[in-house]
Amino acid sequence: MTLEACTNLVRSQDPDRFGAALVANPQDRPALITLYALNLEIARAPFQSGEPLLAEMRLQWWVDRLAEMGTGRPPPLHDVLTPLWEAWGSAAGDLTPLAEARRRDCFREPFATPEEVAEYVADTSGRLMARAVARLGADAQGQAVAADQGLGAGLVAWLRALPQLQPIGLGLAGGDPADAARLARMARDAFQRAAGSRGLLPKRAAAALYSGPGVGRLLSGILENKVNILEEEVVITPFQRRASLARLALTGRWWR
Repeated sequence: MTLEACTNLVRSQDPDRFGAALVANPQDRPALITLYALNLEIARAPFQSGEPLLAEMRLQWWVDRLAEMGTGRPPPLHDVLTPLWEAWGSAAGDLTPLAEARRRDCFREPFATPEEVAEYVADTSGRLMARAVARLGADAQGQAVAADQGLGAGLVAWLRALPQLQPIGLGLAGGDPADAARLARMARDAFQRAAGSRGLLPKRAAAALYSGPGVGRLLSGILENKVNILEEEVVITPFQRRASLARLALTGRWWR
């Protein structure tokens, strides 16, 4: 049970966060990689069963293990939890809310309003980014900035996935393009708030604040009615991904 399993998981399933983690100081990478591997596991746990009760039981297993780790109890040998324990120790207990926030996914229900989406994203992506920068030296004010950046990044990721979510009933209940535009404005505003307070974050935290490639293009396309994100997939090319990560590595600029 080594860090390699987490590294391979994040590399294959979350290439943007994986690439950003490589920009981090070497001593910070294990904490980021194990955090992102955990995030992948708890995100998919509710979808490993089509029965809501069974799905919730699968998610609860993660909630229980993280809570136990918070008391100082090592987890059972596991490809993700063992390296997580090695990197985080009992501080892994602070990650329990990340798993709790995925509970609504067990019930396969669409979101009734953009505000519901934003609340869910704040509790998942926003909280994830706040925990990451806390580990990289950010204080409470810096973590609040990261929560805004994570909200923006999470809304973008959710909008990008919407063409796949909508047909299976996991997107916006009304299927109204105006709701998607509202989410795009929320993302833009969250990014602007984070950029305006970027001085509250240490440079060391830049790798944990990456929002991904093609963000501006996607938001502009939605807000200018050039992209119907409920139906139209906006593809990121390998070149765009490499160029965006190279910019982060060379400049340390994470804000938009």
